[in-house]
Amino acid sequence: MKRILVPILSAAVLLSSCVSKKQYSALQASNTTLNQKLADCNIALDGCRGEKAVLDARIAELENKNQHLKDQVNELNNTNANLLNSVNTMATLSQKEATNLERSLEQIREQDLRIRTLHDALTKKDSITLALVTSLKSSLGNLNDTDVTVNVEKSVVFIELSDKMLFKSGSAELSSRAHEVLSKVATVLNDKPDQEVLVEGHTDNVPIKRDCMKDNWDLSASRAITITRVLQNEFNVAPSRITAAGRSEYVPLTSNDTADGRSRNRRIRIVILPKLDQFYGMIEDGLKQATGAPGGQ
Repeated sequence: MKRILVPILSAAVLLSSCVSKKQYSALQASNTTLNQKLADCNIALDGCRGEKAVLDARIAELENKNQHLKDQVNELNNTNANLLNSVNTMATLSQKEATNLERSLEQIREQDLRIRTLHDALTKKDSITLALVTSLKSSLGNLNDTDVTVNVEKSVVFIELSDKMLFKSGSAELSSRAHEVLSKVATVLNDKPDQEVLVEGHTDNVPIKRDCMKDNWDLSASRAITITRVLQNEFNVAPSRITAAGRSEYVPLTSNDTADGRSRNRRIRIVILPKLDQFYGMIEDGLKQATGAPGGQ
């Protein structure tokens, strides 16, 4: 409404009195200035209204947070009151209940002690096994870890040799490197003269195609027997200690679906079967060699 009144007032003044052109122009310029100021004021007013809306929203948000904090304080007060009630209830336990509680705590302490004892025993067992494996690997020399695997499980030592460093493909004929490898294995066996030795031959599942071999049973058994003869005749391992066995394709380490899997499954496994007291002797030797203590082999 104010925007309309200013030009009307100017026109009325102009009509009611005779003014010069110069005066008219001055009035018109003044009117334009006033309109611009009015527009600026309206813009500022709109800005103030926007700021007020933002501040109102902020106030509402703070009020909500304040209410949430009040709710949390009330909840904490209730929890504190419940805890105090629980403490008071515990303080009023009967003598019998207190005795039962103490007995339960004692049982928990005993169980915790047993658990810690078992954990210590398992840790010691793992350390002893590692020391024994280290000792045996040392006796075998610098053979490729991918071709020789040494494991100890429940007092039984397993030495696995890949067939690619022992035999020609599909044959029980030894390769040129086999004697070097078996001489090191024989050193380990002769160091433990009272322990039984099982030599196992394993194949993949590819059928054998040789006139002298009927199937993989023949091949695995023939390879185990070949190894046994070399250990006996060339490296003086007592034959009374050795058992040769063919396992054919029926105890694979992995799937035979790939060339790498079939290669892993073709192997000779030499199993050392000590008596329990002999196994403990091996453990002592292994620990001495692993730690460099005097008397180690």
